[in-house]
Amino acid sequence: MISVIGAGAWGSAIFEVLKVNNKVITSRRKRDIKNFVSLDEALKRKYIIIAIAAQSIRDFLRENGDKLKDKKILVASKGIDTKSNKFLDEIFKEYVSDENLAFLSGPSFAKEVKEKKPTALVIASKNLSLAKEFEDFFPEFIKIYTDLDVAGVEIAGAYKNVIAIASGICEGLNLGNNAKAALIARGLVEMDRFGERFGAKKDTFLGVGGAGDLFLSANSPLSRNYRVGLNLAKGKMLEDILKELKEVAEGVYTAKAIYNLSLKYSIYTPIANEVYKILYEKKSIKESIKDLLS
Repeated sequence: MISVIGAGAWGSAIFEVLKVNNKVITSRRKRDIKNFVSLDEALKRKYIIIAIAAQSIRDFLRENGDKLKDKKILVASKGIDTKSNKFLDEIFKEYVSDENLAFLSGPSFAKEVKEKKPTALVIASKNLSLAKEFEDFFPEFIKIYTDLDVAGVEIAGAYKNVIAIASGICEGLNLGNNAKAALIARGLVEMDRFGERFGAKKDTFLGVGGAGDLFLSANSPLSRNYRVGLNLAKGKMLEDILKELKEVAEGVYTAKAIYNLSLKYSIYTPIANEVYKILYEKKSIKESIKDLLS
């Protein structure tokens, strides 16, 4: 039996698709759904999929990390912890060995996954046999690619949300398709440059976990991060936008972590930096666009 920790939009979607071929339970915050169990009960299972907000991971592990020893973990969260500026695999490794740790990413709107529409995802792990174990749980309409490049898959899954905010701003200002295409293309280059500093492979950013996830998130209002950008372009305050979303837009937090890491390691990340300044320094969007064009 498999446990899915997290019953938000993404956790619920994973729960639904895994039910096709497996016995699955879910837990986290109480939901009125079938097969919902207590967190303690869910953490007893051998295979655990964690789909909670990236910024909640550290606290979750402080409270429950001792229960994950010897469990096989698939992390479906995307983001970088803003308090420590650590990647999620760095945080998890304090509690779970590399042999038992894998990461799920790729272009996947929860709504379409729930509707059982064809989807391609990537599972990355330093233990390829573990990645293949998790691959076998997914139904045939989910195409899984396995990979050893944990750093690349993690960074791509987090970074694309920041570029999606920038793309939403571009759309909201009606700058045109030419500008948006250039932004997304340069965003991919920037993502790759950032990933290279942490040992990620270039091929990862050209696959479904990189370019695929970026193109999806940066081109559709189904993306929460894209909607953040759209609303910023309309002049709405960030606090109001996040309240209206009623869901977590990870790119808002990831932008801060990328900005801090780019300063620390002298990485050239102009798009992410401008998103950070718009979000946290109240920089004028028009000024940011002017600076990017120059």
